[in-house]
Amino acid sequence: MTTQSRASQSAASQPDASRSGASFLTTWFAILDSEDADRILDLISDDFSFAILFSTGGDGANDFHGGRAEMEGYLAQREVGVRTHHLLTASTVGQDELFLGEVRRHGELEATFVASARLTGAGRVRRLLIGRSPSVLFT
Repeated sequence: MTTQSRASQSAASQPDASRSGASFLTTWFAILDSEDADRILDLISDDFSFAILFSTGGDGANDFHGGRAEMEGYLAQREVGVRTHHLLTASTVGQDELFLGEVRRHGELEATFVASARLTGAGRVRRLLIGRSPSVLFT
C-alpha cells in the first residue's frame, strides 16, 4: 500500500498526479476543479455507478447517485470555479483508491471529504463513493 500526505495542496495544482498515492482520484479532482469538468465523463466505465453524500452541516445534505446520466446531472448543477479539492492523504490498494481531502470555497476551508474509487483493468472508474461534511476538519 502506498500512502502519501500533502496537506493543503490543491489536486488541481499538482503537476504530476502519479506522485499521489491515488493517481486516478488526484486526476479526477484536478479535472473536476477545472473549467472543463465534463472531461471526467471520459474516465468512467460503461457500468459506472456512484454516490455522493454532500453535507452542508446540520440537517442539510444531498445524496447524488446513479450512473452516467446522473453524473451528467450532478456536473450540470455544480458552481464552476467556486470549490476546489485539496489532497491531505491518498492511498492505493490493488484496484481501489482512497482520497482524503479538504474542499475550499473561494479559497476558504469549507469541508472535509473522503472519496473511494474502484477502477477497471483499463484504468476507468467503475464505482465511486464520496462523502463530505463541514462537521469534521482534519487541519
